[in-house]
Amino acid sequence: MRFQGTDDYVATDDLKVAVNAATTLRRPLLVKGEPGTGKTVLAYEIAKALGTPLIEWNIKSTTKAHQGLYEYDAVARLRDSQLGEARVHDIKNYIKKGKLWEAFTAPQLPVLLIDEIDKADIEFPNDLLQELDRMEFFVYETQETIKAVERPIVIITSNNEKELPDAFLRRCFFHYIKFPDRTTMQAIIDVHFPGIQKMLVSKTMDIFYEVRDVPGLKKKPSTSELLDWLKLLLHEDMPLDVLQSRDPTKAIPPLHGALLKNEQDIMLFERLAFMARRPNN
Repeated sequence: MRFQGTDDYVATDDLKVAVNAATTLRRPLLVKGEPGTGKTVLAYEIAKALGTPLIEWNIKSTTKAHQGLYEYDAVARLRDSQLGEARVHDIKNYIKKGKLWEAFTAPQLPVLLIDEIDKADIEFPNDLLQELDRMEFFVYETQETIKAVERPIVIITSNNEKELPDAFLRRCFFHYIKFPDRTTMQAIIDVHFPGIQKMLVSKTMDIFYEVRDVPGLKKKPSTSELLDWLKLLLHEDMPLDVLQSRDPTKAIPPLHGALLKNEQDIMLFERLAFMARRPNN
């Protein structure tokens, strides 16, 4: 099984190498990069390309590692025992399988996505070291070992909000998705907007990369936001000459809410426009 990208996902050569290396080694692939660079979508496309099911574990700040293995609902069992329920005699009725359990026992080799691992507390990755390394864990309540018949393809994403422990990093194959250059971005746009006017794409990319290069920008617009902006420009049938205008007093691009996502950045562009309107002394 080799990943070569899909019709809906433009994968660079170095990303293909990383995916195939991790798949060959059956090491978790740790993918970092700016938000909106396609880290999460990558797992979906790998599953699609390889014809395997996807099991998705979305990590939150409150997520604990044991939830990926299983959870034992002792409260429900106590309640059922008080009500005289027959199911109380089988403890398995109160064990909820986690995403790792699902991946380890899946009838077909799956892709397991552990999405945004850096959202959890610092101990979260360490708590999964043994399970991801050995691909097994012990269920104390039933005294059974859950072991993967075949190591699943594990994709782990991170937005770099926290540093990950060295012991965890040693067990992963690492890849950083660089922000797309113009050539790659053109290919991505062609996938999402086949037949789009080349002049429109060229001008929107000019403005987009100019916005990203503005010093002091708190949140740079991402690939997904460029695609949203293009979709809006097409929907509103925005005249090309509006984009081609180089009027320095109109520093904020049209429909800028698709690109600028906080008031600080909007105020920054308004200040730039104000300074451009000031007469030269």
